[in-house]
Amino acid sequence: MLYREYPPHPALHPWVACLWVAEARAAGAAPHWHRVLPDNCVDILWQDQGAPAFAVGMMSSFIEVPSAGRVRTVAVRFRPGAARHFLGLPLAGLSDQRADLDLLWGRAAADRLQDALWADALGDRQRLDVIERALLERWRMLAGKVEAASLARTAVAAIETTHGLLRVDALAERFGVSRQHLAAQFRDQVGLPPKLFARICRFRRATAVLSQHAAGTAGAGAAGAAGADARAGAGTTAATAALSIDWAALALDCGYFDQSHLIHDFQEFAGHTPEQFLRPARRS
Repeated sequence: MLYREYPPHPALHPWVACLWVAEARAAGAAPHWHRVLPDNCVDILWQDQGAPAFAVGMMSSFIEVPSAGRVRTVAVRFRPGAARHFLGLPLAGLSDQRADLDLLWGRAAADRLQDALWADALGDRQRLDVIERALLERWRMLAGKVEAASLARTAVAAIETTHGLLRVDALAERFGVSRQHLAAQFRDQVGLPPKLFARICRFRRATAVLSQHAAGTAGAGAAGAAGADARAGAGTTAATAALSIDWAALALDCGYFDQSHLIHDFQEFAGHTPEQFLRPARRS
């Protein structure tokens, strides 16, 4: 799968993490399955095969996404807690769900944007410009109709700054509210309970550390492995990376109690162990 991210228009930067383009090219009749990991974001996707655009809510675990043939996707990824300002509804009901955009924006607006994206032979950057204009229009339309949600946004920032290590009790005490009030506001404005959001932040930090470690191992071994069989080399690199990691230290550095705690979260959020995560595979 080809995948590329683009920075948003400056006016959208407080709300949009990125826009992205992907192209799946599955050979043969059987679908190819791509594993997507939770990232604490809400996305809206538009595809070129006639399917309606849809929003994907916060994910509490990984999902397997099939693709067959050639499918091109353009999409927007919102920052945590920002999608509500563009969708105009509480995000708790969208968690682990997808909803067609015409149900969220109305059929006329959704169809008009779909036609603008795919009716003409536009380039990727031109299509993303179309999406950004639609988002800015949507923002102006909903301005003042969606509460600012300052408590939830501040809580998101605090959790992300500590990579998920801040306890919910401490967070509620910092803001002078009850744990229950914070949790209710967070679910409504962000889409997940704050404790689960923090766990996914911690998991994402661990996956980033592992990916960086694997990339460093691959780079260090590239010169010596020149000319070797690519598949064997990939397997050797993954095995070498796994053997060279101090798993107990990595778990503690990422905020886990111990290695078994790290393994538990990887199995829940990625469907496999940290060692298996290092193996060459399609993951997001």
